[in-house]
Amino acid sequence: MKKILVVVVLSFCLLSVGMIPQKSNAEALKVGIVDLLRALNESEAGKRAKADLESLIKSKQTSIEEKGKNIEKLKAELEKQAAIISAEAKKAKEEELERLIRDYQRVVADSQAEVKKKEGELTGEILKDLREMINKIVQEEGYNLILENAEGLVLYANKSLDLTDKVIKRYNESKAGKK
Repeated sequence: MKKILVVVVLSFCLLSVGMIPQKSNAEALKVGIVDLLRALNESEAGKRAKADLESLIKSKQTSIEEKGKNIEKLKAELEKQAAIISAEAKKAKEEELERLIRDYQRVVADSQAEVKKKEGELTGEILKDLREMINKIVQEEGYNLILENAEGLVLYANKSLDLTDKVIKRYNESKAGKK
């Protein structure tokens, strides 16, 4: 009985779909594709954000390398003097070495967290603005569907559907006007 009911309901649904009026060719589906990552990397604001991020990474890297050199220096000193210093002095140097290693690990973790946070701050606002620009283009040009050309998401699309260059150009123009 349940099987018959399911078949009847499905048949009714299929028949009713055929009765829905189809859009004319003039109202065809308009689709566009945008590569947000490329737009982020190629926009002027994105390039500035990338430069700021690279500068932050470089400054953090310098600090981390300095701490690493201090650890290596103390290790070499400890190895060189291990046979001639007292047990207390050796223990004190080993504790200092452990402290330096912990400090190094903390600085590395803090630096990674700070870089990740800064990247989120810098790119988050740009991505939000890019999405707003895409919405403007959608409204102005009557697109029904915009797909993000993320890695592996779109297998094939005609190049004429790609709106990325238009989005970058319009975004850069809008930001240049606000300066």
